[in-house]
Amino acid sequence: MKQIIPFISNSDNDTQTEWLNSLRQAMPNYRILPFAELTSHDKTESTVAIVANPSIAEVDQLPNLKWVQSLWAGVENLVKSELDMSVKIVKLTDERLSQTMVEAAIASTFYLHREIPVYRRQQIVGEWSQRPVALASERTVGVLGLGALGACVANQLATLNFNVFGWSRSVRSGEKGDNAPEVECFHGQNGLMEVLRRSEILIVLLPLTQETHGLLDTKKLSVLPKGASVINFARGPIVVEQDLLGLLDSDHLNHAVLDVFDHEPLEPSHAFWQHKQITVWPHIAAPTDKRSASRIVAINLDKYFVVGEIPRTIDREREY
Repeated sequence: MKQIIPFISNSDNDTQTEWLNSLRQAMPNYRILPFAELTSHDKTESTVAIVANPSIAEVDQLPNLKWVQSLWAGVENLVKSELDMSVKIVKLTDERLSQTMVEAAIASTFYLHREIPVYRRQQIVGEWSQRPVALASERTVGVLGLGALGACVANQLATLNFNVFGWSRSVRSGEKGDNAPEVECFHGQNGLMEVLRRSEILIVLLPLTQETHGLLDTKKLSVLPKGASVINFARGPIVVEQDLLGLLDSDHLNHAVLDVFDHEPLEPSHAFWQHKQITVWPHIAAPTDKRSASRIVAINLDKYFVVGEIPRTIDREREY
């Protein structure tokens, strides 16, 4: 008899169906069932569940649950929820996700480095005006967050000859980061201020935690050099929206590329849409690929059921 794996999600029906089809195709040796189809016996026997924005009330109905496999790389909603502290959380770690994030970060960095927003505005009014061109080696980029995604981004930008500085919460051994060997790394509040002070382009790739919520407010964004730009590919609440708008309007900041927002989808009336110094992306910098994610979940479940190994879990106190 096949092992039953609960699938718990608050996504719309079409999205749930797509995920179920992908997961089942990747894991033919398991029975992946939505919560509504679980029997009382299924719920009692389940020690692991696959989740995507789940109802915690439904998760709580699995009394012997040991861990949940999230289908997202970001798990702040699970961490902040009332999920029983005994249940371990495994986030999705996918090399494909890292690659798409690297592509998005490189594209956006060059978009700002080569001043494409300026040329776009000139095109609208028919202005032919050439601006001086700087080399990548003459541009400094700061990367906040040196986890799997941030480290890949920082390293790749360094190989493209940008001057790259990284910042992470925890101390790194030596002058170079463990995850980002080509990048000079900083940590702590003093380190954060140093990276902000140097960054002409700032890329935000931090997890959303109590410590990072509202981290980039007027006080910290003002530390950036006049004319600096911001790329936020992490989570919206890390950057205080009104403070960012104020610094753009005052021309202290030049431009912002934003893929994440306090509330998504971004309301049609939001000031970001029409702001000439803001480029809006609809949360597509590094979307989860269902086929790739399903293969990774399959590997994680096989390891668990064959040798009892649970993948690396989130530190619930540190929130990542």
